[in-house]
Amino acid sequence: MCDGAYISHEEDHHILTMSEGPEFLWKQCLIVRSDIRMSCGKSCAQVAHAAILAYERADSAARKSWTSEGQKKVVLKVKGDRALFELKTIAEHAGVPAALVQDAGLTEIPPGTITALGLGPAKNEILDKITGDLPLL
Repeated sequence: MCDGAYISHEEDHHILTMSEGPEFLWKQCLIVRSDIRMSCGKSCAQVAHAAILAYERADSAARKSWTSEGQKKVVLKVKGDRALFELKTIAEHAGVPAALVQDAGLTEIPPGTITALGLGPAKNEILDKITGDLPLL
């Protein structure tokens, strides 16, 4: 069963009804490059690195707020490292914690390759202004 759904018992029939889920005020946006060849596992690891690095750059109030409501994360994609650098600059100017991931090159890609960007935790409306046009991974 999907999150946000429940089963109602009306006249002995099971009806799947979508309920309003929790309201999230905070999130993290994790952005990975789609122009380099990485296995699914490698991409997941790069996104995980981005999440931790950005979290470590957040202040304690943002960390606490985001953590208390369930640590919402959205994974997005861009075509190229230039887009990651531009998003990082925009985010930093907006006061959003930002961290680029640079791969060590021990497995699939050359050393020093920029693979992902972590933004936040930050307020939804701030991150939406920065990343709202990006496609989901």
